[in-house]
Amino acid sequence: MTTSPTAELQKLGVSIWLDDLSKDRLTTGSLQGLMDTHHVVGVTSNPTIFAGSVAGSDSYASDIAELTKAGSSLEDAVFTIMVSDVQGACDVLGPEFIRSKGVDGRVSLEVSPELAHDTQGTIDQALKLWKQVGRENLMIKIPATLAGLPAITAVVAEGISVNVTLIFSLERYAQVIDAYCAGIVLAQDRGFEISTIHSVASFFVSRVDSAIDPLLDAVGTPEAQSLKSLAAIANARLAYELFTTSHARPEIESMVRLGMNPQRPLWASTGVKDPALPQDYYVTELAVAQTVNTMPEKTLLATEKSGVIQKDNVTGSYDEARSVVERIQALGISLTEITDALEKEGVEKFIVSWKELLATVSTAMEQAA
Repeated sequence: MTTSPTAELQKLGVSIWLDDLSKDRLTTGSLQGLMDTHHVVGVTSNPTIFAGSVAGSDSYASDIAELTKAGSSLEDAVFTIMVSDVQGACDVLGPEFIRSKGVDGRVSLEVSPELAHDTQGTIDQALKLWKQVGRENLMIKIPATLAGLPAITAVVAEGISVNVTLIFSLERYAQVIDAYCAGIVLAQDRGFEISTIHSVASFFVSRVDSAIDPLLDAVGTPEAQSLKSLAAIANARLAYELFTTSHARPEIESMVRLGMNPQRPLWASTGVKDPALPQDYYVTELAVAQTVNTMPEKTLLATEKSGVIQKDNVTGSYDEARSVVERIQALGISLTEITDALEKEGVEKFIVSWKELLATVSTAMEQAA
């Protein structure tokens, strides 16, 4: 009996989410098609994706014209457009949400990246977007900045499911786990049914190699060259180890028994940046149960075409992963400095994309006027 790489991923316990969303993807049936043929069970979005979607399609023109006529402000118009796409995707994924009992069938919508260092602003906008979308299978996306951590707790405490984004380091990931658990405790105290609250922790992968590999090239030794394209996988595998050990803690185990859903690791930034790597590299090497892999369509199709998913490639690899990190640090490359810089850069890149999105819609509104 033949099967497919994406079917094997699903069988292994990996949820495949599409890292893309647009009005065209909904109206053409593309999202439904990928669900039917490639086992897609969720969708993630971010400011960069929306900026590309709006700039690259004429399908938003009538919506923008109506918003302009109604006297909508620029930012309200942008969120109205995004909310509409997210609502559409939530509806398409609704049956999967029901089938999986809320584990999958999820769509993520991010708060404005300009609020990344504003705790109360993030909380306020998260609550507003949750009400505006009005779909149970929404996940509000909050960045794992220091200001984002208390916002995660506060939003989860309101019974809202959260996708924590821009996680690069193990230290920050540990804080994210604690922030989620603290939110669940508060939600339970406030009378929410905690079994309906879900969260994923989006651990970014390929950007780590993009930052470290040029430094290894600069070192230039055979040892340095042998470590190229290994840092991101090692970092992510150690994150999975942290997931398993954290959820074995007595206080978390007791909350799980009371109905808390484990906060699954989500592998983000899984499209390869190095053309020398196989397109499915960050998918096959991180195949393990109780995870989500959110892929651009190019990565998804490459995985389906040539991916080989034979086994769990993470469990039991932790000592080897630690060795990779230690060998890199022995060359004078600080993983902590790299991940700190990547978090800062990630926020800045999303702000640039957000401003591009605002500029695109602003121009369209001026033309409509």
